[in-house]
Amino acid sequence: MVRRQQHRRVRGVVVAVGVVGCLGAGAVGCGRGDAVTGGAPAGDPVRVLHRAADALVQAGTSKARTSLEMATGGTRVTVRGQGVYDYRKRIGRLKVLLPQDPAGAAARRPITELLAPGALFMKNRGAGVPDDKWVRVDTGTLSDGNLVTGGATDPFAAAEVLRGTRAATFVGRTEVAGAKVRHYRGTADLERAARAASEANRQPLRAAAKGFATARVPFDVYLDDQGRIRKVRHRFSFVNGRKDEPVAVASTTLLYDFGAPVDVRLPEGGDIYAGRIAEE
Repeated sequence: MVRRQQHRRVRGVVVAVGVVGCLGAGAVGCGRGDAVTGGAPAGDPVRVLHRAADALVQAGTSKARTSLEMATGGTRVTVRGQGVYDYRKRIGRLKVLLPQDPAGAAARRPITELLAPGALFMKNRGAGVPDDKWVRVDTGTLSDGNLVTGGATDPFAAAEVLRGTRAATFVGRTEVAGAKVRHYRGTADLERAARAASEANRQPLRAAAKGFATARVPFDVYLDDQGRIRKVRHRFSFVNGRKDEPVAVASTTLLYDFGAPVDVRLPEGGDIYAGRIAEE
């Protein structure tokens, strides 16, 4: 029954897909050559970005804000989230706010999401799920690898996409939320990212490489002087039922307040809903 429930979610019960359907070692030393290069950091940008996820592990934890934007049928919607993440334990918590629906109905209560290796837990999911129950999704079964499914991209998965960077350039210096950063722009390959990813993200990224309209992911990323991601924006091409009509999805993750306490407790078996989830 659990497996059938998970497959039903892949076909359109998941948060972001449901929104679309209803609308129709670090890089610490990279600045040593700045005086010589006129502001560009020393080192190959591709190799710098391959190490960005490792810099987050070294940092330990952070707070996060997420934004998922998509356009379909001439309408643009944005799903926003906010929470905390532990990069060593690979767990996090987000509160995700869905937008007002096209009919003008009031926005739903925020959905609480718990991110864990290989799993996504959601509370206040709706679709016939009792308010006190969690829904569990095996992220390895999702056609997008949970890069857009929950209405937010798992912060560490977002970082590990950069392990698949094939081409990148240094754009310049700027600031993000008061932090001095270096802006890079490039393209990652999800198949390559899957091969280089941590064990927990390997299968989800492999699934995303097959499930998206293309495995190529353009991105903009901003790294601080410790090589940590402060902001990353991916542009995915999501298949919404037909290969010839992909949906453009832009996922932005903002990371800040590194070292913030993270206390995430995953649901017990009895707290997880095992019944049927209604189509939305």
